[in-house]
Amino acid sequence: MLTDHRAYATIPSANLSKAKTWYKEKLGLSPVSEDENGAIYHVGGGTGFLLYPTPNAGKAPNTLMSFGSTDVVADVKDLKKHGVVFEEYDMPGLKTVNSIASMGRFHAAWFRDADGNILAIGDEPN
Repeated sequence: MLTDHRAYATIPSANLSKAKTWYKEKLGLSPVSEDENGAIYHVGGGTGFLLYPTPNAGKAPNTLMSFGSTDVVADVKDLKKHGVVFEEYDMPGLKTVNSIASMGRFHAAWFRDADGNILAIGDEPN
């Protein structure tokens, strides 16, 4: 039923102004449109996400959105230069080394936005 529909992430923010500043300064992203319902961002390949106001931001213990990468090491290095702080994990089945986890042929790194939402950058699954 939904195989031909586009999908996008919805990311909660308790302070939309602060979040927009973080996404601009740390990730280089600016909204393409805004209204009282939030800010819409477009990123690569015709994808995007909605940053929307809610007091429930930062409460999910899981990854809310992942950015696909062709060079995770280089992207992590660049994001760190812009002040992005990466999560470090050491648990059964998931250990980061220099902020990057290897999971078979896939690599990923996780970071939190201004509201504490968990975002990731990793190899694009195909």
